[in-house]
Amino acid sequence: MSVTDKIAARLPRVMDRGERPPVVAAVRLHGVITPQSSPVARNTISLQNVETAINRAFDNERLIAVALLINSPGGAPTQSALIAERIRELATKKHVPVLAFCEDVAASGGYWLACAADEIYAHGTSLVGSIGVVSAGFGLNGLLDKAGVERRVYTAGENKVRLDPFQAEKPEDVEWLKGLHADLHEQFKAWVTERRGGKLKAEEDLFSGEIWTGTKAQQLGLVDGIGTLRSVLAKRFPDAELTVAEPRKPLLAKLGLTGASTRSGDLVTQVLASLEERARWSRFGL
Repeated sequence: MSVTDKIAARLPRVMDRGERPPVVAAVRLHGVITPQSSPVARNTISLQNVETAINRAFDNERLIAVALLINSPGGAPTQSALIAERIRELATKKHVPVLAFCEDVAASGGYWLACAADEIYAHGTSLVGSIGVVSAGFGLNGLLDKAGVERRVYTAGENKVRLDPFQAEKPEDVEWLKGLHADLHEQFKAWVTERRGGKLKAEEDLFSGEIWTGTKAQQLGLVDGIGTLRSVLAKRFPDAELTVAEPRKPLLAKLGLTGASTRSGDLVTQVLASLEERARWSRFGL
């Protein structure tokens, strides 16, 4: 052995790039899915506020898989679809598998997000499913009457103010909304069928809007297995390093301060949005 070899043998061994551990990147998708964030609401999910985290998760040269940590009662279908499509686009580009982990609840739009993964896991107590469409609002016309306030709206187009919360509900508007729901429901069913394929069981009507525990969801083919992020990764990728990409929030949003929140008209909207967000979680006892 040469002098150079002897000196090199005594030096601490430096791990080269090829020996660095592989990476599994996790993305947190927690909250109600909505195109508009609210300073008085809890965490919300939209393409705008999670895309940076998703991009960071897929942008790693040692990446071998991406994990989605989902805790959502659902929300806006378009935002659900946009986020899911972005995840599939990057998964195809990077040639890596995506694993979804349902936490407390992955319902409605939350399950739409889970279906962006190649494999879905849940805890036995998780609430999974709710493959349906719902919309809700408030009828405030009686409130205006009691306050002695007359609202004046001027439009071009007879359907511009359908289901205006400050006007009395019309049966024909409700029928129109039901037709819209049916169209969105068909798209939701098509997405789940496309992503889950032959894994789905026909024991029950999976598209009735019903929700199941993680244990039952596995039996129905809605999830692939029972397990947590740590337990599954320990078996599948025991040598991998786990990194978590958190969606970034603007400083004012972290403090619950925005310009819109100081205006009385917007404040009413924010409060109503907060009540609706609270109602979505309450449906699942959360």
